[in-house]
Amino acid sequence: MLVLLPPSEGKATGGSGEPLRPDSLSLPGLAAARAAVLDELVALCSDDEEKARTVLGLSEGLRGEVAKNAALRTAPARPAAEIYTGVLYDALGLATLDSAARERAERALLIFSGLWGAVRVGDRIPSYRCSMGVKLPALGALGAYWRGPMATVLPEAAGDGPVLDLRSAAYATAWKPKGQLAERTATVRVLQSTMVDGVEKRSVVSHFNKATKGRLVRDLLTAGAAPRDPAELVTALRDLGYAVEAEPPARAGRPWQLDVVVTEIH
Repeated sequence: MLVLLPPSEGKATGGSGEPLRPDSLSLPGLAAARAAVLDELVALCSDDEEKARTVLGLSEGLRGEVAKNAALRTAPARPAAEIYTGVLYDALGLATLDSAARERAERALLIFSGLWGAVRVGDRIPSYRCSMGVKLPALGALGAYWRGPMATVLPEAAGDGPVLDLRSAAYATAWKPKGQLAERTATVRVLQSTMVDGVEKRSVVSHFNKATKGRLVRDLLTAGAAPRDPAELVTALRDLGYAVEAEPPARAGRPWQLDVVVTEIH
């Protein structure tokens, strides 16, 4: 199973380590595209701080992120599992997984990125600031830029198993599974169920959507779940105690839609 995750807006800083080695990253088919984005981002942030801040959509208080990007080639690199922070990654708790679950995470998880395209949790990267929604002056909108390279590399990474797609909308623009691979893909929506005057009301949750998805992935990794298709994934999640409503594709070439229904958000 391949699990697609969004990155976090904020990222861990500090620490020590060797600088980035682009040739060490997973998915080497993305190497040329990564180099092009890295070259333009470093040049932009080195040459014109104000323009870089505008392009990256950074507030005055985040001005320091420009200098951080300018130093990407020499900054210490750390495993992506340590770089990405925030609600989803706090709930996922990669650092506290046992060794077997951590090995599963290194094989199964793929984190999308405006700068790197996608990386695995063990890939060593520096802290950076470049969302998929950025439009670089030369390369253009990154969501569109990554579609070509991803279309070649991601189907091979997915193999013959199911794909659990937990990306946010901005990162989903970079790659959309097609054909039979789409039919093996499941997207997830988290809904909160509440009773109002004896009638059930459901609403989409935002902040807690990320936490639920993080816990869901952690539970699958810890349990050693190995579903062979979306139907078995639904069964695995239900066995783990999740209330899942599944909607198989209405027509060929479409993904499964899974609704995870929660009554409490935390």
